[in-house]
Amino acid sequence: MNGPPPVPRLPGQPPGSRPFGQGVAGRPPGPALSGPALSRRGVLLGALASAGAVTLPGCATPLGAGLLNTESAPGAIDYWNLFGGGDGVRMQQIQDAFRRANPDTPLNAIILAWGDPYYTKLSLATVGEQPPDVAISHLTRMKTLVDAGLLQELHPEDLARHGMAPENFNQRAWQAGLVDGRAYAVPLDTHPFVLFYNTDICGQAGLLDSDGQLKPIVGEAAFVDALTRAKQVTGQYGATHGINADPASPWRLFQTFYSQLEGEILADNGTRIVLDDAKAARVLDHLRALTVEQRLMPGGADYPGAIAMFATGQAGFHLNGEWEITTFQTAGMSFGMTLVPNVFGGPHAVQADSHTLVLPVHPDRSRARLDRSLYFVRSVLDQSLTWAEGGHVPTWLPFATSDAYRRLHPQSNYAAAADTAVYDPPAWYSGSGSTFETVIGSAVGAVEGGELTVPAAIAQIRSQLTVLAQTPSPV
Repeated sequence: MNGPPPVPRLPGQPPGSRPFGQGVAGRPPGPALSGPALSRRGVLLGALASAGAVTLPGCATPLGAGLLNTESAPGAIDYWNLFGGGDGVRMQQIQDAFRRANPDTPLNAIILAWGDPYYTKLSLATVGEQPPDVAISHLTRMKTLVDAGLLQELHPEDLARHGMAPENFNQRAWQAGLVDGRAYAVPLDTHPFVLFYNTDICGQAGLLDSDGQLKPIVGEAAFVDALTRAKQVTGQYGATHGINADPASPWRLFQTFYSQLEGEILADNGTRIVLDDAKAARVLDHLRALTVEQRLMPGGADYPGAIAMFATGQAGFHLNGEWEITTFQTAGMSFGMTLVPNVFGGPHAVQADSHTLVLPVHPDRSRARLDRSLYFVRSVLDQSLTWAEGGHVPTWLPFATSDAYRRLHPQSNYAAAADTAVYDPPAWYSGSGSTFETVIGSAVGAVEGGELTVPAAIAQIRSQLTVLAQTPSPV
């Protein structure tokens, strides 16, 4: 799963948004304190002390070991991730394959709730000196963990011992994950926003080429034309994407189109707002026309509703993350996948993030423990086929450039997204499932739903981001 769970909001905030200044422990920052300044670890450690009163099930599990200071078996690898749905099934397959190949190395794998709950627990366990050996982190969240001193630097010589030289990875993902030129994460994939299309509907609409692939769609008029033709076949809609109570999907679509206009939103690590009102208005006007004026997309569909409408033939297209491939395969429908069209004529940019494998700072990071951890990381990369079957674009070039991946359809059809991925701008409040995405996505969704005018949405985004930009990082 890649969508943030519902969270409480302050009065006057848009639905789905998080309280401004929400910290690592899920609390707003308190009043200024007198006396010596608190360190990042001091702040987190205080949160950990407060969390100690919470009763946790399974204290002998790796989760219990991480938060309640108990021990795992000697020589074991503790691994935390946040995968559910199809991703969770495939990661379980990867873990099972590791166990079969390494029966003498216990692997303790724990799945925690996606989004802020996961990163809070990972931070607290690391500060409490009982972290997992290896953990998953979104690339857009990883840098905040580095800033808090919670991730171990991955030195070139250590990576080289396990055959993981930088040149073996997609360079867009690798370079985007560096902090001051240093590596702290191994990118597993790129997961972009993509365009799903119903091949039966698009065929009837005359939108497929002789090979049964979607013909190129370039420009605003061409995009409107494609959706119009699909609507003529379905009798209902041309395309769907989650809007109602789903800020993540509107954010992803907005960021894709806004980046095609080469627009930026944040600068100076999130302390300065550089939103281009004219470019934002152009994108929002286009989206509003598709939903409110031309009714080519439903302005009130939620995430599961948008999926269901596409799966049952009520729309010819669906805009979402590629991880929903499993849903449509399970539905048994005939569909294809491709890059979101280049609607605005600039770089063929697509909103994306990457799952990375990181090593939290460990009080006993001996050479043996380090090598066990990196050995496991490499074993996950070596199972990139399993991971790519779930839709994610592999960053491990030995597989990404292989015939096996090129033969994988429709997954390899949008492989170019790895080279044009647009990640969230760095800020303590940005990243997958973050307040930053929720602020923008809520405003975009309100425009698509006819609840906000374009100028009002831009003003709301700017106002709320300014509060965040002026709030010091809580970690």
